[in-house]
Amino acid sequence: MKLIPALQHLSVWRTFSDGQKQQVGELAQNAGGIYFQYHTDYLAYAPSLSPFNLAFDNRLQVAPQIPHAGLHGVFADSLPDGWGMLLMDSVFRQQGVMPHQLTPLHRLAFVGQHGVGALSFEPCTHTPVSNESAITLSELGQQAQAVFAGQSSEVLVALAQAGGSGGARPKAQVYLKDDIAQHVSIQPQTGYQPWLVKFTAASLPLAHEEGVCEAAYLTLAQQAGIDVPAWQLIDAPTGKWLAVKRFDCVGEQGHLHLHSVAGLLDADFRTPSLDYENLIKLGCMLCQSPAVGQALFRRAVFNLFACNQDDHSKNWAFLQQDNGQWQLSPAYDITFSPSPYNEHSTAFMGYGKQPSLKAIQQLAAHANIDNWHKAQIIIHEILDALSNWASVAMRLGVSAQTTRMIQQQLDKTREENGSLWG
Repeated sequence: MKLIPALQHLSVWRTFSDGQKQQVGELAQNAGGIYFQYHTDYLAYAPSLSPFNLAFDNRLQVAPQIPHAGLHGVFADSLPDGWGMLLMDSVFRQQGVMPHQLTPLHRLAFVGQHGVGALSFEPCTHTPVSNESAITLSELGQQAQAVFAGQSSEVLVALAQAGGSGGARPKAQVYLKDDIAQHVSIQPQTGYQPWLVKFTAASLPLAHEEGVCEAAYLTLAQQAGIDVPAWQLIDAPTGKWLAVKRFDCVGEQGHLHLHSVAGLLDADFRTPSLDYENLIKLGCMLCQSPAVGQALFRRAVFNLFACNQDDHSKNWAFLQQDNGQWQLSPAYDITFSPSPYNEHSTAFMGYGKQPSLKAIQQLAAHANIDNWHKAQIIIHEILDALSNWASVAMRLGVSAQTTRMIQQQLDKTREENGSLWG
């Protein structure tokens, strides 16, 4: 077993929408925990990164021990979970370093400039790909499937660099020229934009139909009036992969600060820890906009009737402009995902499933919808969009068997929640 050098300090940097970088502050670790201090220049000229749990001043601020392994929530957002953490641990194991030797600062240093959002960390220890031109998207996907299945990968470092985002499914960040999948690079290049490609695996709940099913749900969500990122389906050896354009990136070098609700509230996304009531209040307060509450209500109702029960606190996020103004991010990770107990990760006024009419009426009031008739219009718009499931699924190539299975669940959920729309 190799001894990994101690890492006690990291500089935190922010990339703005024009590509310019500024030092935000510094992270430090000792026996008492992990501390953060804003840089004086950042305090003078740039906005707060995390307004609820990180004071915007020059005091030394210690991170809570839970739920982010002793890290402040805003910086924990830069770390992957699931798939990305698996890759990171695999790379360190190949170097003779066991995962239990790693501190959160080691992991942030490994992420370096490759995390989501606008934050980066120095010194960076992320190993670059030495010969990226030899790695194709198809090879990257096949190797990702091999790692996901427990086999070794010949391009593990490339996967770790490209697959550092959150979520449990195998994925990789690639760069497409003119948004065309035939022109792909594993490394940033002039004229290329970052996209996230979600690979499939036989062991996933929807196996190799995960991508086409999520594409269908993105289509239905957009029809229901929900903002979704640009996406496309890419032909793959095992069907189709879903590619989603990074909505936190601006141009070729600019970034927007991305902050999840899990990070904002120091919430544990692995357990049910959020209610749509609190989410709506948070969104309205953060963005200073009643329309954000209405948009979140629409997404909540869509998730209810679409059986998207993986609606945990890390699957909700906000974007910050350079001037500090916050906005709701496009909806992401929305797909057919019933939980084992048929309950949502985010509750509806305390209900994990089948919320009462009174609960949804109260939720609508919190969302600045001034009467129930307007809320019912939103509900019917969502139900009308979901009624197109079969036709959209067929057009995108979902199998007849999977289409029927999901349709049966959609019909059952609609019936169970009939008091909300009848």
